[in-house]
Amino acid sequence: QVQLVETGGGLVQAGGSLRLSCAASGRTFSSGLMGWFRQAPGKEREFVAGIKGSTTYYAQSLKGRFTISRDNGKNTVYLQMNSLKPEDTAVYYCAAGRADSYEYWGQGTQVTVSS
Repeated sequence: QVQLVETGGGLVQAGGSLRLSCAASGRTFSSGLMGWFRQAPGKEREFVAGIKGSTTYYAQSLKGRFTISRDNGKNTVYLQMNSLKPEDTAVYYCAAGRADSYEYWGQGTQVTVSS
């Protein structure tokens, strides 16, 4: 059974940084697809960033402030978020898949950016 557990969310002031972690268990995703999505109140879930192998993908609007990385030895993916803005407030979800689609989802971690 695959489990994705996100940690690292919290409350931060605008301009600050947070690093989210997502630890996977039950399957190795070292060469697979892992990524981050977010959902703000009243909005649809949106793609934030993804990584497959060593290739990274970003939502265009977030590129430059957010960085995704992975530690294959720990089966963990990270999201470094810098220069945070109040509009980044959302529940952030980790997702993973074996090929080109996201099959597994975490429970989410809340990120709140105060102005």
